[in-house]
Amino acid sequence: MRGTSGESLNRARERFEPVLRSAGEDGLTLGEQLFAVTAALDASAPLRRGLADPSRSGDDKAALVAAVLGSGFDGRVVDLVAGVVRSRWSHERDLGDAIERLGLDAVLASAESRGALEKVEDELFRVSRSLVGQREARQVLSDAGTDPERRAAFVATLLDGKVDRVTAVLAQHATRALRGRRFVPTLGWFGDIAAERRQRLVASVTSAVVLDTAQLTRLGALLERAYGRAVQLNVTVDPAVLGGLRVQVGADVVDSTVLSRLADARRRLVS
Repeated sequence: MRGTSGESLNRARERFEPVLRSAGEDGLTLGEQLFAVTAALDASAPLRRGLADPSRSGDDKAALVAAVLGSGFDGRVVDLVAGVVRSRWSHERDLGDAIERLGLDAVLASAESRGALEKVEDELFRVSRSLVGQREARQVLSDAGTDPERRAAFVATLLDGKVDRVTAVLAQHATRALRGRRFVPTLGWFGDIAAERRQRLVASVTSAVVLDTAQLTRLGALLERAYGRAVQLNVTVDPAVLGGLRVQVGADVVDSTVLSRLADARRRLVS
């Protein structure tokens, strides 16, 4: 999110952070309520337009928020959303995106408050990797034509008792609120946000063989020197790449796999 909307979101996140620090584990409840607000905005174009309308006064929009959320929502959520709608947004969809992001911050902050954020980040990665060979399951979890509650029930069965409660909430949200996305990439995005909260970059590494501790340590050190900050390595073993490594950090990709070199050689031969 960039421009005016990006600035508005950054200000909202700065205001919300002290609330999250004091909320502790209650951040999970705040996050789930913010996800509910996001769902309401996605479901109601009139509500979304009304709250994002730049010609409408901030006080008027805040009063609408109080009327809609005043009963049944935590006062901290009502105050946050009232402040958000007073800000300006480049596009009406940006409002829902911003509230979802604030919900993610809240849910992850609840894990951070009890020292479980790294665990959640790792579980998000492992859940996404466990679905690599399960095409049918991935389709069900990303099928907008399937009842969201059925998709959520499928996730609940898949993860029952196997992951942290924050991981479970995030996975439920990823499939219940597709918002034009697919389930597995969404889990990856959530993992990136968790890593960002831990002030770490995420490096997705694909190797033909299992890397030992010394190799992982050297690779991590190289990436940390290159990027000037701590790096979280998420490693996938894929024998199909034949050899070498493929490392992706954000938009940066370093591909030294044998398969990549063969593909490059074939391109040169036919050019």
